[in-house]
Amino acid sequence: MDLKETEILGDAINDHWYYSSKVKAVEKFLGKTPVNRILDIGAGSGFFSKYLLTNTTAKEAWCVDISYERESDETYAGKPIFLRKAIESVDADLVMLMDVLEHVDDDIGLLKEYVDKVPKGTKFLITVPAFQFLWSGHDDFLEHKRRYTLQQLESVVSACGLDLQKGAYFFGGVFPVAAALRLADRFRSKDRVQKSQLAQHSRFANAILKNICTLEVSVMNFNRIAGLSVFCVAQKP
Repeated sequence: MDLKETEILGDAINDHWYYSSKVKAVEKFLGKTPVNRILDIGAGSGFFSKYLLTNTTAKEAWCVDISYERESDETYAGKPIFLRKAIESVDADLVMLMDVLEHVDDDIGLLKEYVDKVPKGTKFLITVPAFQFLWSGHDDFLEHKRRYTLQQLESVVSACGLDLQKGAYFFGGVFPVAAALRLADRFRSKDRVQKSQLAQHSRFANAILKNICTLEVSVMNFNRIAGLSVFCVAQKP
């Protein structure tokens, strides 16, 4: 999770349609996977780890991000969170890379690095932004290197020796409108403005978008067609 977006949304992030829907999608996509210890790579504010600590059996989280000013040990919902700039190894049940791989030149190398740091049987939950044709000033602002199709992400996962369990797109319900707006903006202006497209919408608009995504969560496992995000769950054999 990018700290730039956390700074934009502030305390409103918990109710923002995008993030409130995404954490529900994370919980749905993980299913009944038992989680005790989370390793959250590129964790930023630890938003997703904190949600799982509050809403699942997870007992602790290790949040790793090179952007942290200092390392510290904290608690959330009465459970420990360890903030680290780097980590050698951890006995994790679940490794999360939430919108991380698109930030690095060598996505396979980064993922493989953490595959080697966890024990056999560890689950991996990975999300990335979808479809290169949706590239916009939002990607420039967040310093992305690429966007992915579902098949491309699955290829990266397989190249790291992980057993792919399932993959899907999410935010398919808002995909047509978002795609139309981004393509229209591209043709309207030759110079892309580097800025985040996340914004604090009106209460009504936020509720509508949240309801659309909530309906989609129940069927997201079957969506291999289109969406704004790609989700993948894999396991270290």
